[in-house]
Amino acid sequence: MSQPADSPAAADPRPDGRPGLGAELAQNLDEAAARRPRSRNVGALRRLVPFARRRGGDALGALIFLLTATAATLGLSGAVRLLVDALTQPGVSSSQVNLWFALIGAVAVTLALSSALRYFFVTKLGERVVADLRKAVYGHILTLDPGFFLRTRTGEVLSRLTTDIQIVESLMATSVSVALRNLLTLIGALILLVWVSPSLTGLVLLIFPFVLAPLFLFGRKVRRLTISTQDQFASAVGQAGETLDALETVQAFGGEAAAAGGFGAAVEQAFSTSLKRMTARAIMTALVIALVFGGVVAIFWLGVHAGLRGEMSWGALFQFAFLAVMAAGSVGALGETWGDVQKAAGAMDRIAELLDARPGIAPPATPTALPSPARGEIAFTGVTFAYPGRPDLPALSDFSLTIAPGERVALVGPSGAGKSTVLRLLLRFYDPIEGTIRLDGADLRQADPRAVRERMALVAQDSPLFSGSAAQNIAFGRPEAGPEDILAAARAAQAEAFIAALPEGFDTALGDRARSLSGGQRQRLAIARALVRQAPILLLDEATSALDAENERLVQIALDEAMTGRTTLVIAHRLATVLKADRIVVMDQGRVVEQGRHAELAARGGLYAKLAALQFGQAA
Repeated sequence: MSQPADSPAAADPRPDGRPGLGAELAQNLDEAAARRPRSRNVGALRRLVPFARRRGGDALGALIFLLTATAATLGLSGAVRLLVDALTQPGVSSSQVNLWFALIGAVAVTLALSSALRYFFVTKLGERVVADLRKAVYGHILTLDPGFFLRTRTGEVLSRLTTDIQIVESLMATSVSVALRNLLTLIGALILLVWVSPSLTGLVLLIFPFVLAPLFLFGRKVRRLTISTQDQFASAVGQAGETLDALETVQAFGGEAAAAGGFGAAVEQAFSTSLKRMTARAIMTALVIALVFGGVVAIFWLGVHAGLRGEMSWGALFQFAFLAVMAAGSVGALGETWGDVQKAAGAMDRIAELLDARPGIAPPATPTALPSPARGEIAFTGVTFAYPGRPDLPALSDFSLTIAPGERVALVGPSGAGKSTVLRLLLRFYDPIEGTIRLDGADLRQADPRAVRERMALVAQDSPLFSGSAAQNIAFGRPEAGPEDILAAARAAQAEAFIAALPEGFDTALGDRARSLSGGQRQRLAIARALVRQAPILLLDEATSALDAENERLVQIALDEAMTGRTTLVIAHRLATVLKADRIVVMDQGRVVEQGRHAELAARGGLYAKLAALQFGQAA
C-alpha cells in the first residue's frame, strides 16, 4: 500500500526521526492485512443462510414469484414466435392478429404482477436477514470479554457493524433480487434455446467460457481490494473515534493538524485502494458485455442466413434472437452483480471474524448455581494473573484475601499494585492463571459470569453514563426498577436535589455521556445506579478521587449510605476515604503486604505509614 506523496502525515516525520502518524498507520495496516487469513471464494456469504432459513414464509414467496416472473419473461418469447409465424402465413386475419396480441398483453400483465411481488418478497427477505444479522453481531459483541477489545479498537468494531453490514444490506436488498432473476432467466433461456435450435445454441455455449473467465479473474481481485479498502477505512474510523473521545486533550495540545493529517492519510489510502477496485470492476464489466453481445450478433447473423435458406421459420428465428438477447442481458447483469457479490463477500468475511470471536470468559456447560440467599463472602486464594499481551508482568502474584459478609475492606497501595485487577477478576472479566476466587463458597470459574455480576454493583472513578434521561441512567442498574425505586436510589445517593432542578426532572435527557452534568453530579448518579441494583456486594474504584472537597463530601455521604449492609471493596489513593473501613489491605507488586485498621498500620511504620505520611504529614 503506497502512502500519498502529498499526505501531511507522510511528509512530516516526528521530531525523534520516526515516521509521521499517517506513515505509521499505513505500516500497521499492512501488518494487519498480512496477518488476516483470506478465503478465495464467496463462501463467507454462506453465513447468511441460517438467517434466511428463519424466514421461510418470505423465502417461499420470493421463490414462487421469482419462478412466475421468469416464466412470464420467457413466455413472451413464445408469444412473439406465434405472432411472427402467424404474420408470415398468407391470409392471416385481423382477429387472429388481435388474439396473439391479447396473448402477449396477458403475459405482460402476468410479468408485471409477478415482478412486483418478486421484488417485494426478495427485498423484504433481504432486509429482514440483514436486520437479524445486525442484531446477532451486536448481541455477540456484547458477550466478548475486555481482552478482545485490548486487541481490537472499538472504532474498527463499529465500522464492521455499520459500513460492512451496509454493504451486505445493499447486496441482499437489491443485487440478490437482480442476480436471482437473471440467473433463472439465463437457465430458462438456455433450455428454450436448445429446444428452438440445438446447433445455434451450441455456438452460444462456446462463448460462455470466454465470458466467465473475466468474472472469476477480476472478481477475485475485486474482492481482495474490497477487503483491503474496508480494513483501511475501519482503521481510519477507529483513529477518528479515539481522537473525538479525547477532543479536549487534542485541542489543548494543539494536535488538530496532526490528527486531521493522520485521518486524511488513512482515508486517501482507502480511496486509492477503492479506485483500483473500481478500475478492475469496470474492466471486468466491459469485457463481459463486449464478449456477450459480440457473440450474440455473430450467432444471429448465422440464424438469419439459416432462415433465408428455409432451415428455420422466421418465428423461430425471432424467438431465438429474443432468447439470445435475453440470455446475453442476463449474463451482462450477472457480471455487474458479481462485483457486488465479491464486495459483499469481503464485507461478510470481516463480519464473520466478529461472529467467530469467542469470549475468553464464558459460562461452563453446566454452571454451578450460586448459593441463595447471597451472603457476600469473597475469598481469593493463591491468585496469580497477568493481562493478555503482558504474560511476563504479573498484575497479581500469589494473592490471597478473604472478606467476610458485610465487611468494608479498603485496598490501598501505590499505582500498579494490582488493586483494580482485583475488582476485574472479581467481576470475572478475566480468569486467574493460578489460584481460585470464590463467591459465597462457589468457584467463579464454575459459575455463570452473568450470575456473578448480578450480585455486584460497581462505581468506578469515571463511571460512564448514557445519553438517555436521568431516570433511564439510574434504571440501567436494574431495568425492572419502578419510579419509587429510582427515586429512593437517587435520594440515597444525594442526587435527588440536582435531578429535580433539571428542566424536566428525572425525564431530562442528559446528552452524550451525560456531559451536561458536573463531575460530582455524574458520580452521584452512578452511585444511584449502583444502589438501585440492590446487589449484596459493592465495588468502589477510586469513586471520589477526581472530585473537589464539597462534591467529595456529598459523594462520601452517598457512599456511606450505599455501603450499609453490603460487603464493600473500596479502592482509593486518597486515604481519607478509607478511614472508616473495617479493614485496610495494603498491596504492593500484586501481593498483600499489610492488613489492619488505620491506627495500627500507621504505627507499624510500613508501606501504609509511608503513604499516610505523604498525605497527612507526620500527624498520621
